[in-house]
Amino acid sequence: MSTTPVIFISHGAPTFALDPGLLGPALQRFGAGLIDIRAVLVVSPHWQAQGLTVMTGERPATLHDFRGFPEALYRMQYPAPGAPDVARETALLLQEAGYTVHADATRPRDHGAWSPLRFLLPAATLPVFQLAMPYDLDAAGALALGRALRPLRDRGVLIVGSGSLTHNLYDIRMTADVAPYAQAFADWTSKRLVARDAGALEDYRRIAPSAERAHPTEEHYLPLLVAFGASDEADRFEVLHGGMTYGVLSMDSYAWSAAT
Repeated sequence: MSTTPVIFISHGAPTFALDPGLLGPALQRFGAGLIDIRAVLVVSPHWQAQGLTVMTGERPATLHDFRGFPEALYRMQYPAPGAPDVARETALLLQEAGYTVHADATRPRDHGAWSPLRFLLPAATLPVFQLAMPYDLDAAGALALGRALRPLRDRGVLIVGSGSLTHNLYDIRMTADVAPYAQAFADWTSKRLVARDAGALEDYRRIAPSAERAHPTEEHYLPLLVAFGASDEADRFEVLHGGMTYGVLSMDSYAWSAAT
């Protein structure tokens, strides 16, 4: 079985599911090239728990965890099967790495998972499960978690970190004008990823431009660090360009694929 890619997806606002913009087609193209995928593991900021928790349900429901959006969003379903066996395998892998892991057989999939997956894997036939982010996860912990998950890539598991490259909902604007601070932060992160500068990424809150304004809270940035932690130096790095929505939500996404 070949080594699977790992991908970080900026899922933006829930309306991304209705308006794919630049990123939706890019995800479709990337997904069309995926082969030998046994299951998909998603880490999303919209499922946080007291500790690491894996979704073990056979048929997770589609959770519409948002309010005040068009009715069409609430009718959307992503009926992919769960992956209870792979979820238990993941729990064992993490336990062997020293983590305490819980199981949840009733948890539905949040929109951080199904919204981008409906473009990446629109057939919804591959098994998909999630791993909850601990409430106390920080940048160092996210990188370490990604490293602990890395062996799954050699077992046919596609690792998806779903979050947002920038995420300040207080600054959302209904114009095409891009906030300079959001673009500066996104550019800084992209350069650090290209350089594989794990130290800078871990210390981003102190040294990145406008880090606290780009991310008033950390939960939407940490899935990027999980994905980066699961990548290898030998991987081929790819930018999936998504542009900037609502002036402040960067949709740029990244993939790491084993060199061929």
